[in-house]
Amino acid sequence: MEKKLAEYKCDTNEAVCLKLGIEVAFGYKGLQIQLYYTAGNLSTLFKVKYSSKVTEKFDCVEADDIEGKIREISPAGFTSNTDDFISLLDKDANFKPFGTLLHTYTVHNEEAGELTYQIYKADMTCAGFHEYHERLQTFLMWFIETASFIDADDDHWDFFLIFEKYNKDGETLYATVGYMTAYNYYVYPDKTRPRVSQMLILPPYQGEGHGAQLLESVHRFYCNLPKVQDITAEDPSENYVKLRDYVLTKLCQSLPSYASDKLQLGFSEDMVKEARDKLKVNKKHARRVYEILRLRTTDMSDEEQARDYRLEVKKRLFGPYRKNQRELEKMKKCLRPEELVSHMGQMDTQVQHEELEKSYQEVVGDYRRIIERLAAQA
Repeated sequence: MEKKLAEYKCDTNEAVCLKLGIEVAFGYKGLQIQLYYTAGNLSTLFKVKYSSKVTEKFDCVEADDIEGKIREISPAGFTSNTDDFISLLDKDANFKPFGTLLHTYTVHNEEAGELTYQIYKADMTCAGFHEYHERLQTFLMWFIETASFIDADDDHWDFFLIFEKYNKDGETLYATVGYMTAYNYYVYPDKTRPRVSQMLILPPYQGEGHGAQLLESVHRFYCNLPKVQDITAEDPSENYVKLRDYVLTKLCQSLPSYASDKLQLGFSEDMVKEARDKLKVNKKHARRVYEILRLRTTDMSDEEQARDYRLEVKKRLFGPYRKNQRELEKMKKCLRPEELVSHMGQMDTQVQHEELEKSYQEVVGDYRRIIERLAAQA
């Protein structure tokens, strides 16, 4: 019986046929989950197919409700009829982007030549955008493990969208490429702090520079708003931090306070103020930009310059270790000897030095890649 039932287990990641929960589904043979989206309006076709289902042959065994689980995520108004979906494909030719155009750029493709992309800012007052966003945000569930839906009815949200603009049979058409959401938090007494919450570039478009174009456009948009204090991100991923470092360095490198001769003098309040006032960059991010640009102007083959740079970066990286030492001093006053020995072992100086050196090498490696990318774009 167990051997027979094993035939009815399917990897749902392989079963999904996604065009632009649970890892294993029990109860099906030959399972195929079909999710098709039209390129522009994201009208959706959803179908579940399988060659056989376990409950059709075995008593007292219930198959996983795959269709029910995906319906909980799928946008309202999807169709399961192929003919209806084909008619929606025809209507997609009438789709136009939502909101206000912020930026137009091109990307060279070896096969297709120059491709045109546009970035728009939208909100829930745009006709039809609420329904479109419900379809759009489902992509988060397919591609980001820790994703969750937002309360889009809250008017503190800003939405930024990328579309490919192309011609087909004499018509101008648009395809959804990716998007970003930002929530505007209040900062006393009269400022706001946009916090990036979600960002996704759809897989067919990844690796083409769209994320950098989007983040730079968002920064430039907020730079024109006097009420914005600075821009942050909610639980940023490692890849997002690297992208942000690149974009902010690109923006800050032309600021007078970040001139080559001033970088060697150390991180200054002038850098903090100019980055904040002109580009809405907070102090923490301005510091990272300084380290990247200083590395670019440092001759690492010169022993003295290399040592000065290494100490400058490690001074920042040492912050958490210094905090641990302060905590240890407090512990000495209240912990029993055996407890204190345990904590001191965790804060061994040699281990800290090794971890600090490892962190430094990783940071410098990331910085070098950003410098190389900036040089390639110059």
